[in-house]
Amino acid sequence: MTRRSSARESKRQRATIKTFDQTWRRWKNPYKPIEQFSEDQIESIHMGSLKVLSETGIKVLDQESRELYARAGMKIRDNEIVLFDPDQLMELIGKAPSSVNLRGRGPNRDVTIGGNNIGVCTAGGAPNFSDLDQGRRPGTIALLESFCKLSQAYDVIHLMGPLVEPQDVPINLRHLEMTRAVVTLTDKVPFVFFRGTQAVADAYEIIRIGYGMSKEEFENTPCCYSVANSNSPLQLDALMCRGIVDAARAGQLMVLTPFTLAGAMAPVTLPGALVMQNAEALAGMSLSQIVRPGAPVCYGSFTSNVDMRSGSPAFGTPEYTKAAFASGQLARRYNLPLRSSGVNASNAPDAQAAYETQMSLWGSLLGGTNLLMHGAGWLEGGLTASAEKFIMDIEMLQMFAELFKTVEVNNDTLALDAIADVGHGGHFFGTQHTIDRFETAFYSPLLSDWSNFENWRDTGAIDATQRANQIYKKNLAEYQPPAFEISRQEELNDFITNRAAEGGADLSW
Repeated sequence: MTRRSSARESKRQRATIKTFDQTWRRWKNPYKPIEQFSEDQIESIHMGSLKVLSETGIKVLDQESRELYARAGMKIRDNEIVLFDPDQLMELIGKAPSSVNLRGRGPNRDVTIGGNNIGVCTAGGAPNFSDLDQGRRPGTIALLESFCKLSQAYDVIHLMGPLVEPQDVPINLRHLEMTRAVVTLTDKVPFVFFRGTQAVADAYEIIRIGYGMSKEEFENTPCCYSVANSNSPLQLDALMCRGIVDAARAGQLMVLTPFTLAGAMAPVTLPGALVMQNAEALAGMSLSQIVRPGAPVCYGSFTSNVDMRSGSPAFGTPEYTKAAFASGQLARRYNLPLRSSGVNASNAPDAQAAYETQMSLWGSLLGGTNLLMHGAGWLEGGLTASAEKFIMDIEMLQMFAELFKTVEVNNDTLALDAIADVGHGGHFFGTQHTIDRFETAFYSPLLSDWSNFENWRDTGAIDATQRANQIYKKNLAEYQPPAFEISRQEELNDFITNRAAEGGADLSW
């Protein structure tokens, strides 16, 4: 190995350990969001959504939620269809905050969602896990814990997603073990599944204990988030309604995300799909504001398309990117924070996974997203969380974090003296200007191998996926748990033990 390739390898190894970069922990997007449509076109989508809501309505499959809508002045047709008054609806949406600060458990782990701030989440909800060592297999609590440890290592991950579902834990107890893992193994903002009022209450209590908050302080301090998916087309099922109500009462962030796939659960045209996405999002977020005016919400975008030959969902497509740009315009029209995702449809951590994710990231981040979900580890359309894909995504996220850093223009950075010293036909390797800055001048890759072909071949011809596997295992071996008070740990464990002895959560309500 040459001295230069050895130095590169040493730098890469240092990069795999841990970063403490404030700009990576606190992302701010310095660029103006890309806009897909004109203001008039966005207004047409908005007015189309109001027409759908007032004339077709939303089927609401929860009695209490229908009663709440009715008390707020909405009409109920055929016992289940809520017809929205446009003026009352927009008054409710106007009560939602334009941004929310989510409290992290550890120091300097708070995340602001809104404005030009960005919080990045891990992938979430996959029933399977995969790595090069053992292939694709059902998720377990041990694998979830490994993902938590992996997520703790990187400052470009700000919020925890549900990562991988532990299939070896009964569903009535699963929320207890998942929340314990996220709260104790990381100090980042946690996620709570909407799986019924009892399960949500249990998860909130674990988080409250872990944070050392009183009940009153918890209800007035957003410190976790949940996603409510409308059941497209035009339905809110009972479980999601219960979650919306529970989150609002607890003062925690609710992300209303329609799962609108153009050509299947939404019109095949992009404007039509956006009309439906917008209608469902406004309906769900308004329920939060009926329950608790000012409850934190986030406008969720997940509009993509299907493969019209097979019906399979497609992600990272040009249509997905355009929808992400347009969704940013809609969220800003209502002065609400935006959620988007870094997703792909590949079945392996390969080139397809990388380029589809990159397309998703460009659409999301340059479209003005504030909450990037599924930012690391998503594979197979969300059915698998991949260890190698997680590391590949971390590389992409770190590169975006560097892209978002401001570039100063001053006498030092203009380098006029260095240019004059080198003159014509020289080089800048040995100038004092370079020597003073070379260690921090450029982004140092985590995963990429910049050696020449001969050095790459002579060191094993290891490709990016194989290198990602090595970094993943190195991270787990070097995991350092965040600080956690023993008394809180004991109280948290006692709570989970008692709830498990009581039978866990009744998921029917």
